[in-house]
Amino acid sequence: MIKGLFDAKRWNALFQAFPEYYIPGFLMTLKISLVGLAVALVLGVIFGMFSTAKFKLLKIVSRIYVEFIQNTPLALQVLCYYSVLPMVFSSSGFRIPKFVLGVIGVGVYHGAYISEVIRTGIEAIPKGQSEAASSQGFSFLETMYHIILPQTIKIIMPPLANQALNLVKNTSILAMVAGMDLMYFTDSWGADRGYFAQAYFTSAVMYFIICFPLARLARYLEIRSMRLPVAKTLDIKADEEAAC
Repeated sequence: MIKGLFDAKRWNALFQAFPEYYIPGFLMTLKISLVGLAVALVLGVIFGMFSTAKFKLLKIVSRIYVEFIQNTPLALQVLCYYSVLPMVFSSSGFRIPKFVLGVIGVGVYHGAYISEVIRTGIEAIPKGQSEAASSQGFSFLETMYHIILPQTIKIIMPPLANQALNLVKNTSILAMVAGMDLMYFTDSWGADRGYFAQAYFTSAVMYFIICFPLARLARYLEIRSMRLPVAKTLDIKADEEAAC
């Protein structure tokens, strides 16, 4: 295995196949990650607001979505989308592109986690601000848009960066349904030639190129967020509760 990793013949074959296999896979992974993250953010904001709304029905809907998605495997969800959605649209003759299936898969999955991040951030804002806005005639949506969410964003940026990092890595699951992503092309090329060491090592390096900057960004935002007044207040409360 180790000898094969340094086989010049195998590496030469990989370099020749690199533009045909790895570049398209890398670009597809980036596209799915970006659009999937946008979908996840939209779902996260919607269901995060639902979970903090005064209406009990909205909270129930949010909990059903979050609990079901978080407690079922992503691989199973993707396979369901791949198998079930084409059946739903089969009568209309509409064929769902693999790209759309990939976006739905990672978007819906990480939307559940982001909604919890947003819920936590909203609950970290003092309730007095919502009450003050309500006394001034602000609706729930106006209070969220103008007062609560702008402050929440500053608090939740570190965990959001972590979710973006996890989303990129989870796009690899789309190889199971021929998602045309980086992992799909890696499996395809490696299996055709039996050069698995070169195939997966190169793929790991390319994932690292995407994920390492996100990991550093998450760390930077985490350190920066600790300087925020709300974050310091939460730390003080946590210390007081621990002391009790």
